[in-house]
Amino acid sequence: MQTKGNLAARAGRWSAQHRKTAILGWLAFVVLAFVIGGGVGMKELDVTASGNGESKRGDMIAEAADFPDESGEQVLIQGKGSIKADDPRVTAAVEEVVTRLEKLDGVSEIHSPLNAEDRADTVSQDGRSVVVNFTMPGELEDVEQRIDAPLAAVAAVQAAHPDVRVEQFGDASATKIANEKAAEEEGRGHMISLGLTLLILLVAFGALVAAGVPLLLAITSVVATTGLLGPASQLTELHDAVQQVIILVGLAVGVDYAMFYLRREMEERDKGRSADVALEVAAATSGRAVLISGFTVMAAMAGMFFAGNPVFVSFGVGSILVVGVAMLGSVTVLPAVLSYLSQKGWTEKGRVPWVAKRRHAAQGESRVWGAILDRVLKRPLVSVIVAGGILVALAVPALGMQFKDAGYDGYSRESMPVMKTYDRIQAAFPGGAVPAQVVVEADDVTTPEVRAALQELHDQAIATGQLSEPSGIDVSPDKTVAVMSLAVNGSGTDDASNRSVEVLREDVVPATVGRLGGAEVAVTGITAGSKDFLDVMKSHLPLVFGFVLALAFVLLLVTFRSIVVPIKAIVLNLLSVGAAYGVLTLVFQEGHGEQLLDFQSAGGITPWLPLFLFVILFGLSMDYHVFILSRIREAVDRGMSTDQAVAHGIKSTAGVVTSAAAVMVAVFSTFALGSSQDMKQMGVGLAVAILLDATLVRAVLLPATMKLLGKRNWYLPARLSWLPRIAHEPEVQPAAA
Repeated sequence: MQTKGNLAARAGRWSAQHRKTAILGWLAFVVLAFVIGGGVGMKELDVTASGNGESKRGDMIAEAADFPDESGEQVLIQGKGSIKADDPRVTAAVEEVVTRLEKLDGVSEIHSPLNAEDRADTVSQDGRSVVVNFTMPGELEDVEQRIDAPLAAVAAVQAAHPDVRVEQFGDASATKIANEKAAEEEGRGHMISLGLTLLILLVAFGALVAAGVPLLLAITSVVATTGLLGPASQLTELHDAVQQVIILVGLAVGVDYAMFYLRREMEERDKGRSADVALEVAAATSGRAVLISGFTVMAAMAGMFFAGNPVFVSFGVGSILVVGVAMLGSVTVLPAVLSYLSQKGWTEKGRVPWVAKRRHAAQGESRVWGAILDRVLKRPLVSVIVAGGILVALAVPALGMQFKDAGYDGYSRESMPVMKTYDRIQAAFPGGAVPAQVVVEADDVTTPEVRAALQELHDQAIATGQLSEPSGIDVSPDKTVAVMSLAVNGSGTDDASNRSVEVLREDVVPATVGRLGGAEVAVTGITAGSKDFLDVMKSHLPLVFGFVLALAFVLLLVTFRSIVVPIKAIVLNLLSVGAAYGVLTLVFQEGHGEQLLDFQSAGGITPWLPLFLFVILFGLSMDYHVFILSRIREAVDRGMSTDQAVAHGIKSTAGVVTSAAAVMVAVFSTFALGSSQDMKQMGVGLAVAILLDATLVRAVLLPATMKLLGKRNWYLPARLSWLPRIAHEPEVQPAAA
């Protein structure tokens, strides 16, 4: 027997008939992509180029001026109990710190209370703490490799002076510790997510071999895409975090697509069809749904190109590539693998007896979800009110969502004790750790006119009370760029810090250096960069939302020849996204669950997350929606009523959708276990949204609304009747002799 066919059916048939070519071809593609990518190398996006607005302009001016690279470090010395800064024990610790640092190569500009001219900046106002400041020349990445020696010296001083606290904090030391912690958590998270994924797949399919197929497709898709980043980065530089996005999205869609395909093939065999016919039916139905879903997901991911920031462009490139590769693998090599396993009788090797028996008995329909669905369809209006009310209630807190780059405040103090050192330095020496920088470019910044304007800038800024000491001026070697640093109020990314930058930009700079003829002036720094990024995100959100929603509407309209289906899909997806936003606000902004997740609230949501979550969630949610609606449409095309089709379609897909959602929730939840609050927010947001989407949305709201609408689900205005008609049910014919 054979099926007439759509593209997916023809690809599946070819793959099954040319198993060796398909399997070896896919493996060759994966290996070749990885090898070529490794040889080419990925061109990484420069940190300066990843910014926005005025702060980006200032950073680029300073970078072009070729200032000497250096990283600042601080050693905090505090007496325990009632010991003051002038206690001999503290002085002895300071002397030993300075002595040890002076002996190290690559350490320069040591400032300590031992020098009379440095005492004002190195002794706290309460007289209980002192700091030893020093710099290490070189780029941050290079300094990270050399920071172990100062850290060891400080640790030795601490061991020799138990009555005194001696701790180090700085850009290089904190970055090194954070990177090591992230690498450790990343490796552990990947192992946990792979283990949970395999366990869930084993429960879903009842056999070890069948469970391994989706995982294998997902892993090879991620490996191939990682290799493709090299050539892609020659066209546009990519942020190094794109690899995490590829793993995140690749595991999700790779497993999903293979599950949809494999589950349909097993379901058809459970009905008594031969292995060949079951595979052809799966190719023509689930294979086609994978193609539609893949293109819809890629369209959603393309929304990141409109975010106005090169980091999101990187994420868009990576996510589109991995979805495309997973989609290609699912309709080409997957049928060959399934055909080969069926021929050898290996598909159900490593069976889990109870699970396998339950799957065969259910004949492809979930009993649990079947019981729930029967009640939903019996009282659709009540179901819509209850489920919709829950989602709306969860979404309400999002109306008060505030944005804040957590910075150092976003790291767990328990798993990263170095951040406690940062807190103690901030408490003893408030304001000095986070500077605003005014970049001035002119023909010669050492002229009396420019020097006078810079001095006036300093005096007026301090007089506002919004900026404070310590301050300083750095001049480039060619004397064309000067950078003045002033300490901002607050922690660097809070309202107080933003107010400091606003006063500097709107009042102080225009009245001082802004009046210099022929000079270019820009305010940059951590606070300014965070504020500029947030402003761009807010201004581009409508554009991204509009693009994603419009493109999804068109794709679903053409696929299902209904104007109601895409409108309803958009509304349901927005409900699940809104609920995820609300949960994020409750947890991370208002601080509910701090102990459970091991974090301290920074009072806001990281600025990049809402846009990223919307695009990713909208794309992944369409996986389920297209898959379920395709089964419902198949049943309608066979002559079932809409009510019968909804019941059949959702009951027959509930098991695989639940399993696919469980895989995603497991993968995403591992991010919530890390020490970085940004990653925690992303993990919780994605996991909650997928959980709500697979339960309240797909299992309750979708069937209930389809039941209420009846035939109106398939309403298509007469003026759109020219749209192509796509068959959702394969026509099975006798094979040629």
